Amino acid sequence: MIAPQSTPNKTTHPTLLRPLLNPRTTMSRSSITRPDTRSPERAPKVREAPPSRGGKAHSIRIIGGEWRRTPLPVLSLDGLRPTPDRVRETLFNWLGQSLEGQRCLDLFAGSGALGFEAASRGAARVLMVERSGRAVAQLKSNQTRLAAQNIEIVEADALRLAASLPPNSFDVVFLDPPFGDTAMLGRALELAVPLVAPGGALYVESGEPVDPAQVPVLAGWTIYRAGRAGAVHYHLLRRENDQ
Repeated sequence: MIAPQSTPNKTTHPTLLRPLLNPRTTMSRSSITRPDTRSPERAPKVREAPPSRGGKAHSIRIIGGEWRRTPLPVLSLDGLRPTPDRVRETLFNWLGQSLEGQRCLDLFAGSGALGFEAASRGAARVLMVERSGRAVAQLKSNQTRLAAQNIEIVEADALRLAASLPPNSFDVVFLDPPFGDTAMLGRALELAVPLVAPGGALYVESGEPVDPAQVPVLAGWTIYRAGRAGAVHYHLLRRENDQ
C-alpha cells in the first residue's frame, strides 16, 4: 500500500472495525488462530519496518514459486509498507502454496509484494492497482525484469477501479490499504467482497482486528486464519458456505 487514495462519497459504517474480536476468535501478539475452538498456532515474530522516506530504493524478495529468492527493488516512499517476508510466507501457507490457474487482485499494490508472490506461485492472472506513478513505474520495471506475462499493472484509484470490475472476477483478493485509514478500508471491503468468486478468499491487512460480525458487507464470511505482526493485523477470510 502507499499514500491514501480518494474515497467516493459513500457512507461507511462507523462500527466497521472495533478492537473487539469475534467471540470465536482469539488473537494476541504471538498467536495465529482459527475462528473456532481448536488450539491456537504460534504466529511468526515480525519486525515492523521503519517508515520509508526519501525515494531511495531498497528491496523485497519473492519467497516461493518460479521466482523464489529473487530480490526486487522497491522505492522508499512515504506510506509504502511492503508486507513483511514472514507474513507473506504465512499467508501463502494458508492459501496452500500454489495458486495455479487462479485469478488474483492486488488492489493497493504499493511494492507489489503480494501480487508478485502470487504470480510466482502460478496464478493465471494478477491485476495490480496502484495510484502512485512512481510506484507504478517500479512495478512495471520489476515485471519486465521477471518477464511476467501473467501480471497486469494499472495506474488508477483503487476504489474507482474496483467499482468498475464485474462480480466474481477473482479467486483471491488482497486488500492492504493505507495503514490506519478505517474509512478507506470500509469502502474497499464493500467493493472487494462482490469481486471474490465462490470458493475464493479475501486477505485483509489493517491497523485493528476485523470482526465480520461488525461489518455488514462481511455477513456470511468467517475469519479462516488471522495473525498479528507488531501493529499490523492480517486476516484470511472465506465465505462460511465455502468451508
